[in-house]
Amino acid sequence: MHQFRNAVLAIAAGLLGALMLEAVPAVAQQWPQRPVKFIVSLGPGSGIDIGTRLLADGLSKRWGQPVVVENRPGGDALIAISAVVSANDDHVLLATPSSSFTAHPHQYKTLPYKPSDIPPVARISNTIIAIAVPSSLEVKSLADFVGLARAKPGALNWSGTTGAIDFLFAGFLKNAGLNISKVPYRNPVEAINDLATGRIQVNETAYAIARPQVQAGKIKVLAVTNSTRAPTLPDIPTVTEAGFPDLLLDGLVGFFGGPDMPLALRERIAADVIAVAKADPNISERLNMTGQIPNFGGPAEFGAEIESQRKRVAAAAQSLGVTPTQ
Repeated sequence: MHQFRNAVLAIAAGLLGALMLEAVPAVAQQWPQRPVKFIVSLGPGSGIDIGTRLLADGLSKRWGQPVVVENRPGGDALIAISAVVSANDDHVLLATPSSSFTAHPHQYKTLPYKPSDIPPVARISNTIIAIAVPSSLEVKSLADFVGLARAKPGALNWSGTTGAIDFLFAGFLKNAGLNISKVPYRNPVEAINDLATGRIQVNETAYAIARPQVQAGKIKVLAVTNSTRAPTLPDIPTVTEAGFPDLLLDGLVGFFGGPDMPLALRERIAADVIAVAKADPNISERLNMTGQIPNFGGPAEFGAEIESQRKRVAAAAQSLGVTPTQ
């Protein structure tokens, strides 16, 4: 009797598991049942904001439901992330660059979320991240700049962008033995303006922010941190091509789900995002115009790239001896 009962329980558990596995794809097929909201971690006019709004129209038509885009900038993306996590609703998604949160564990003692609370859904693009100097600085390459910094220890200043970019650049400077002082800025545009006047000598930031001063001839881009050259900047080498692979950073941008969003649903949403992007060439064209490299992908590859970035940021933070202070 005891063996018979165990056998019945085992069969029941197997049937329940099979039903649960079948239920997840069913949920993905029936989704969405109501309007979908994308919460953007940056303000209107940012690259991720433009990309999200371009996709929203096509997704609304494909899903037969309104798609609302809501900007929640500030707090190093914590405001937007907290809004998505607290909503805990599979119709509320996060739109953000991963560089805004892969540095969080090294900045904050406590966080209002766990990495598993914002699972990756769909990669949209790679932000072009530029290493720029004033046009008046007599260097033609990243190697020239490193040589100048070694020749003039303590004489140069740098600025970056809060998050992964800052950690990797600071880690590179330390490991290369370069004595360059950091000048903090709240607004990256102010940093670029000071770079143009020569008040700082090097800046690492999104190319979209630097572009106006590049076009004005006041600053020049020595390299991009991306793993591939940007189609809109074909003559600018990557940091790896320039001989400095430690500076490699792809500005991963995409959509994330809330807690417990099943993989089947994330894959369904990613497939729809890719389909909408392929159907409208204007989306990729506009992304290129906003300083991004269109690079659509699903949750598995997006997640793997984010995990790689987390490890590189953690290694940089460890080499710098950084401990969370906030």
